[in-house]
Amino acid sequence: MTHSETHSELVETDAGTARITWHPAKQARAVLAVSHGAGGGIEARDLRAIAAALPAHGVTVALVEQPWRVAGKKVAPAPKTLDTGWRGVWPALAKPGLPVIAGGRSAGARVACRTAAELGAAAVLALSFPLHPPGKPEKSRADELLGAGVPTLVVQGGNDPFGRPAEFPRSTACELVEIPFGDHSFAVPKRAGIGQEEVVKRITDAVVAWTGAPGMLST
Repeated sequence: MTHSETHSELVETDAGTARITWHPAKQARAVLAVSHGAGGGIEARDLRAIAAALPAHGVTVALVEQPWRVAGKKVAPAPKTLDTGWRGVWPALAKPGLPVIAGGRSAGARVACRTAAELGAAAVLALSFPLHPPGKPEKSRADELLGAGVPTLVVQGGNDPFGRPAEFPRSTACELVEIPFGDHSFAVPKRAGIGQEEVVKRITDAVVAWTGAPGMLST
């Protein structure tokens, strides 16, 4: 499918107006809906790369902008308000009648996990899941992650101050892919010996493999 067929739609939610930017697959077998974090938008390099790569593999990507971003605000609202915005866009995401994978980066990943069971998500993609605030490992959000209740892929930077891969709970439902040396934005230092393009490719390769795994979207 050509890039020109990418299109956006505004969706009214109880938290305000959200925006979905669709990157359609020609013969889609699923929709991957991903939202941004609390400090950025859908221009994040990992979100853009996933939107560019997945449609060729039969997965339509929907990049979701929360109402606070659409309204031009700089600070994200409370988690409860983020959940409200996400719930409000779900009917539009489910409209194609395909399995919907709920996803997001950072705060968006938390939203996807918290609402997955309630909304009937087929799976969850958690990019840079903030397992705890930096320097406060005792304030764990592992219960949010494990509470998703569906197959979950976590893609985490090896040096993410919000939770390094070794800190994550082990679960049969939760698969974890480590991006060596990556920080919370998957940026890597020059000494890492791995370029930023390679980092992005590792992220997209992991998501492509996971969404294409046998039986992954059979439910």
